[in-house]
Amino acid sequence: MDRMRLTILAAGAAVALAFVVFRPRRGNAAMPQEGAPAPNFQGMMVYEGYTRPIKLSDYKGSKLVLYFYPKDNTPGCTKEACAFRDGFKKFKAAGVYILGCSVDSAPSHAAFIKKYNLPFPLLLDPDKKIATAYGAAKGIPILGLNRRITFVIDEHGKIVKVYPRVDPSTNPGEILSAYGATPLATSSPLATPAPTATPAKHRHHVEQEEEPDQ
Repeated sequence: MDRMRLTILAAGAAVALAFVVFRPRRGNAAMPQEGAPAPNFQGMMVYEGYTRPIKLSDYKGSKLVLYFYPKDNTPGCTKEACAFRDGFKKFKAAGVYILGCSVDSAPSHAAFIKKYNLPFPLLLDPDKKIATAYGAAKGIPILGLNRRITFVIDEHGKIVKVYPRVDPSTNPGEILSAYGATPLATSSPLATPAPTATPAKHRHHVEQEEEPDQ
């Protein structure tokens, strides 16, 4: 009888542990919703072979696609990055910036960008503060990786679209269809050149040629 009771208790404990480990997790219950101000952030990014400072306010006056993904060089994340790369010319023409974010290191981001010729920056978030603010942290808790989620932020820093369930192959095309035909809004009556990948203030006086259109 005691042996049977121990067996039942062990089986129950195993089921409970499996539920805790493998049940779907939300990165953050307070994930910002459409219409809310985008959570502010500042940190570092990898772009054009350099690690540079970045903050959300750098993109004021332009639309920004901020997408969170689990890990560099994995199949789904590579598909997603390359899809953004392939649509980059149209995003650029519409004045829409693209910024990816994962928990990977600067060398990992640099290698990923170089390998696939990505023309946009990748945000560094080693402590997951940015991912937590956007509800993207702990998407794969056992590995400590982000969930895959995409935000579109408008010229005034407001979230206009959230994609909480992302198909990495098709989501860039969805965003391009919805926002790629909208011209860049500016507060100045003067013509504003379409961006290359990041606002000019990111270049830090480093003269580099513009990336080839994909």
